[in-house]
Amino acid sequence: MTNIHSFKRKKQDRNKISMVTCYDAWSAKILNQTDIDCILVGDSLAVVMHGFDSTVHATIEMMELHTAAVVRGAPDKFVIADMPFLSCSKGLTHAMEAVQRLMQAGAHAVKIEGADHQLPIIEHIVEAGVPVMGHLGLTPQSIHNLGGHRVQGKDQDSGEKIMKQAHELDLAGCFAVVLECVPNKLGDCVSRSVSVPTIGIGAGPHTDGQVLVLQDLLGADPDFSPKFLRRYSNVHDLVSSSVQHFHQDVSEQTFPSVEESYG
Repeated sequence: MTNIHSFKRKKQDRNKISMVTCYDAWSAKILNQTDIDCILVGDSLAVVMHGFDSTVHATIEMMELHTAAVVRGAPDKFVIADMPFLSCSKGLTHAMEAVQRLMQAGAHAVKIEGADHQLPIIEHIVEAGVPVMGHLGLTPQSIHNLGGHRVQGKDQDSGEKIMKQAHELDLAGCFAVVLECVPNKLGDCVSRSVSVPTIGIGAGPHTDGQVLVLQDLLGADPDFSPKFLRRYSNVHDLVSSSVQHFHQDVSEQTFPSVEESYG
């Protein structure tokens, strides 16, 4: 199974890291049978699984429940769990309680958005023996402060800030850093300048790895089509047509058949 040492080794060997975001046991069970390097239990579950309009609605109870389900479904995979909204902004005690709950739910690491005021907490968590993945660029928990889902680091000042923050996360002990929605050149520069691997989503081809949400890469929502997304299937139409076929069979009394019934 992948561990935190595997991440840096892949960067050194120039082997790309693959990460998929999933939220439940049945999909995790499928991922467990693939060669995917690691699984992220993202706070995007608030949107994808619970129908909210942003990740700020994810609670520690949600993250704990979904993390435990994913770990049960994918016991052979390295699982990272998102620290939810404000969990690192209410003081060290509150943050460590959230870390404890996610790790005892079965996570192997936690992911924390942002840098700056998070750095002392990240350092403490790492010193406590818990691996931390950083997250820079578009940080969805700060979506209201960012003014929406927009590419970050497009000008020199904001690009240099992200570069500086990446170095700070590296020094704070993060074993990897997610770069979300930043220009290709910035993704490349950050990836070449820090010692830990970067995992991109909308950050170009030069990061040390890539992550997509499982439902997104499967094409579950035809209305969600950001520039960075590549769909590998069309689950929306597959599920819709399958359920419609089932309805038709029931209506026409062709299901169940005698062979599908108990004698």
